[in-house]
Amino acid sequence: MASKSAQVSAEARTALGSRANKRLRDAGKLPGVVYGHKEAIIPVTLPKKEVVGYLNHGQHLFDIAIDGKSEKVLIKEVQYDHLGIEVIHVDFARVSLDEKVTLTISIELKGEPKADGEGVLQQILNEVEVECLVTDIPDVIRVSVGDMKLDDVIHVKDLKLPPGVKVLADEDQIVVQLKEIAEEEITPAEGDTAEPEVIGKKKEDEEAAAAEEAAKK
Repeated sequence: MASKSAQVSAEARTALGSRANKRLRDAGKLPGVVYGHKEAIIPVTLPKKEVVGYLNHGQHLFDIAIDGKSEKVLIKEVQYDHLGIEVIHVDFARVSLDEKVTLTISIELKGEPKADGEGVLQQILNEVEVECLVTDIPDVIRVSVGDMKLDDVIHVKDLKLPPGVKVLADEDQIVVQLKEIAEEEITPAEGDTAEPEVIGKKKEDEEAAAAEEAAKK
């Protein structure tokens, strides 16, 4: 399913710099910038809770209204704090509806394998870079794993993509695999009470035996 534009209202931002941005964030706002298409770079102030909510749902395409003028933009960069948790700045690039763009889309697994025996499902690739028209940007790429059996592997070339979407990653890269759990037999046999050899003990015993033998002579 292609992603729809998220509607967000913003204000042109005149106060710049780290101190001004901190004041904005303390007030529940989010600093950002809109650029591209050889037009002016516009620093903006955004509603933080609203924008972060869209980002958490994998939104890529936005219609940002800046002082009454709407700009169709694409997320280009999201900056986080030093802990990698809180969003502190967002960069948007202007786009046209007939423009092809390159961006990263999340991969989501759907279903549960019904394989016999024990196994572990390993998702190797969580996202993939794609190229498509702005109007064809998918929300997410879903991978059905319900029919997977032990030792089955799904590669990039096996992904079912929406029309007009081209994957730019290596087609032989593994997306997900179902591996059998190998259980090692580490329990000693019944009645086996053998103790592990202590390093150095054998040499000590040999030295003691040699000393005892020398005393007898």
